[in-house]
Amino acid sequence: MKPTYKFQVKPILPTILEPLRRLAHNIHWDWNVAAKSLFVRLDPDLWQQTCHNPVAMLGQVDQSRLDELAQDDGFIAHMERAIEQLDDYLQQHTWYHKSRGETKGKECYAYFCAEYGLSYCLPIYSGGLGILAGDHLKSASDLGLPLVAVGLLYQEGYFAQYFNHDGWQQEEYPINDFYNMPLHLEKDDQGNELVIEVEFPGRLVYARVWRIDVGNVPLYLLDTNIEQNTNPYDHDITDKLYGGDRNLRLHQEMLLGIGGVRMLEKLGYTPTVYHMNEGHSAFLILERIRKLMQEDGLTFRHAKQFALSTQMFTTHTPVSAGFDLFSPEQTLHYVGHYAEKFGLSRDRFLGLGRENTGDFEAPFNMAIFALKHSAFINGVSQLHGHVSREMFHSLWPDFPLAEVGITAITNGVHARSVTAPATQDLYDRYLAPNWDEAPANSPIWQKVATIPNEELWRNHERQRSDLVVYIRQHLVSQLQQQGATEAAIEKARQVLKPNFLTIGFARRFATYKRANLFLYDIERIKKIILADPERRVQFVIAGKAHPEDIPGKELIRQIIHTIREEGIEDYVVFLPNYNIHIARKMVSGCDVWLNTPRRPREASGTSGMKAAMNGLPNLSILDGWWDEADYIRTGWAIGNGEIYDDPDYQDRVEASALYELLEKEIVPLFYTRNSFDVPEGWVNKMKEAIRLNCPMFNTSRMLRDYAQQAYFKLSDRHFELSQDNYQAVQALADWKSELFKAWYNIRIEAFEVTESMAIDIQQPIHVQAILDLVGLTPDDLAVQIYLGTINDKDELIDGESTTMVFQGMTPDHKAIYEHVVKYQKSGYQGMALRILPHHPHLADATEPRLIRWA
Repeated sequence: MKPTYKFQVKPILPTILEPLRRLAHNIHWDWNVAAKSLFVRLDPDLWQQTCHNPVAMLGQVDQSRLDELAQDDGFIAHMERAIEQLDDYLQQHTWYHKSRGETKGKECYAYFCAEYGLSYCLPIYSGGLGILAGDHLKSASDLGLPLVAVGLLYQEGYFAQYFNHDGWQQEEYPINDFYNMPLHLEKDDQGNELVIEVEFPGRLVYARVWRIDVGNVPLYLLDTNIEQNTNPYDHDITDKLYGGDRNLRLHQEMLLGIGGVRMLEKLGYTPTVYHMNEGHSAFLILERIRKLMQEDGLTFRHAKQFALSTQMFTTHTPVSAGFDLFSPEQTLHYVGHYAEKFGLSRDRFLGLGRENTGDFEAPFNMAIFALKHSAFINGVSQLHGHVSREMFHSLWPDFPLAEVGITAITNGVHARSVTAPATQDLYDRYLAPNWDEAPANSPIWQKVATIPNEELWRNHERQRSDLVVYIRQHLVSQLQQQGATEAAIEKARQVLKPNFLTIGFARRFATYKRANLFLYDIERIKKIILADPERRVQFVIAGKAHPEDIPGKELIRQIIHTIREEGIEDYVVFLPNYNIHIARKMVSGCDVWLNTPRRPREASGTSGMKAAMNGLPNLSILDGWWDEADYIRTGWAIGNGEIYDDPDYQDRVEASALYELLEKEIVPLFYTRNSFDVPEGWVNKMKEAIRLNCPMFNTSRMLRDYAQQAYFKLSDRHFELSQDNYQAVQALADWKSELFKAWYNIRIEAFEVTESMAIDIQQPIHVQAILDLVGLTPDDLAVQIYLGTINDKDELIDGESTTMVFQGMTPDHKAIYEHVVKYQKSGYQGMALRILPHHPHLADATEPRLIRWA
């Protein structure tokens, strides 16, 4: 039955409780203890039933309960405190305003991502990428950055997980009720739904716009399930996150990138920076170039340069197989009309997204497309930055690996979102109310030592006890829904113990993460778990495999079977339907956080950071963020970062190292107690985890890094290059064109060193070079001396460069460069001459990807 009329029915609130509606519709409540506890107080059972959704609660709570609370002075005072905190937060003088001043009021940073993990009640994320994106927005709001975010609103989101009797993952796709979620439907000036359109072959696809308020940051999401789309397929474009085939993925990415740019324009935004978080949104590059050509009259070359100069790309993938690839035919079918607009041939257009432009059969690679058109590129940990430079070295073929144009900004987590409320209160009292934004050099981190050991430990014991109670309730609920026997349900009510050492492992179930490594030697791990009734060890595991990842599903099934067959169900529990809520319970209630990926496959990993925020030591392979943490004082490293050719041997060695750490260090440290039953050695390690990891691995530090290294610089370049009808960018693009023509004709006429081949440390060495610049000027180039050690392959390694000084021209118009250099260490050292492009509007010397060596 189709409805004749449609209404959006709003709950009626007593006038005095009207602020609840405003509180519910800003996700700030997710990281504000006063606001969140207010909604729990409204109706604790309903809070759980609605998946912590205050908007749905206001529509379902009994009117009598609302009337009762309208007369409750304590509740009213609590509500007024929460709304006052929200108002103060939205109006605060932020880090951005202190750093940037009020003169940059026209700045706008547009952040594009395919998923956002903001809250338990907004299931439009799949895992770490989405949670990271959500935390990015929260800290951007905390710091006051002028950021606007773009994504897709999924009707079914990612799947809900349960297991059949055989332990095989099953997927359910609950429908998201957008009208009972903390969303706003955007309207135009006439009060109609704001709708954008994107050209697809033979048709237009329409999408309406929803908004989520993340503190001061608006997140706009596109939704195609609307009447304007007459093709049923188009209704389904925004149905599922990472669902469907390659064709649907391309539809989603066109909508995200092209539709996202058009949406921002229709909403009145003029971004000065475009940030692509992963390659899913890279089609925005095409739309930006088209707009610059058609609306601002730029040529393709000039428009491409301006787009590149104001775009940035963050890659989260350490393996090439993780990138989105589209066949040449598919790419041309869907976005080939941009080639016509740009005046490009088929192969030149496809070459924009190919690593090797001469490989005419190669697919269109979204990551390569983003890399080639970004002025700032970063990986998400220092190790991942190195891995990314190795992966994409071919785009900078003659550069030393360390100078490939990819840097690293290590991920973080949003401290107030992941730290248990009671633990936050502890930090507020003993450190400072602003501990969550304090940098690593702040003296407040030295105050961690002043937290009484017993108070910190008792607080953590409560978190562990709460986790055990939650796990039992969660398992019972899942079993009851599946019609399990009463015996199975009763057994679930007894799993785990609130006073035993609890190790947590929760993440996406990709096989490289090796969730089963701790079960490698089943007899040895059983001995660790069961040997001493007073010193037991228990494991809590959670995570989802992608619906099409059969090896990942098989891994889950194997773990569940092993737990059952070995009779360790009381001490090893696999929690179904991993989500934000379960994650927050685990990272605060476990004692140790376990991570066992194959190095270097973990780009960053953030679950261990969340655990550290709650004082948990990490037990991890040296991969991702853990490789750069103080893993001695704040936890334990499994191995020393070795990588073996034989994966079976790698598993055996690292499993043995894991068991040895548990047997000889972790279990004894945890169970060695003083007369007050406090494990002082363990608490000291917890304190180090808080002191050293909290300020470094949080998104407050991360967003300051993004702002200072990328947002500010790219935004300044936007204003510089667009002045006077884009004269500067036209000059830059024209300069690049002339540079490319002349580059390989530059001749190094002479490269001379005055000293002998045997020299002393710190001895001055006079170097002269004479170059034929073939029409270029000395200002167009940076001529450098590159000093380094010579290895056994006669190669320069660990090099450092120093720029030579232009001294003038010879009578026959050759450029003379001179410099004095010194070696800082002895041994077999080498020197080379190199030439790099130089222009004041280049992002850096690597942007043109040109370098010449003598």
